[in-house]
Amino acid sequence: QVQLVESGGGLVQPGDSLKLSCAASGFTLDYYAIGWFRQAPGKEREGVSCISSDGSTYYADSVKGRFTNSRDNAKNAVYLQMNSLKPEDTAVYYCAATPISCGLVPREFDYWGQGTQVTVSS
Repeated sequence: QVQLVESGGGLVQPGDSLKLSCAASGFTLDYYAIGWFRQAPGKEREGVSCISSDGSTYYADSVKGRFTNSRDNAKNAVYLQMNSLKPEDTAVYYCAATPISCGLVPREFDYWGQGTQVTVSS
């Protein structure tokens, strides 16, 4: 059974850091591009970052310079290091996999995790 599981979310203060993990089971991530998306209440799901099978990374302008996407194929996992968090980063964060090239468009991704809540508040 193909499954993606996110972890690492939580409640932090502005300026803090969090590291999200996305663990895969039932398939090998090596040949997939993995995207990170987020959805805040009342808003559409938006692309945050994507890492291709060769390790190339792409970021939304809103997180560029603050978030770092990485992958560990040996562990069949992908990570999103989030630094200098802002209240506007508050959302449910999802990881998703696609066998095609990287992008930040949700409909291009086939497999999704259940999401992990990130709340940035003082």
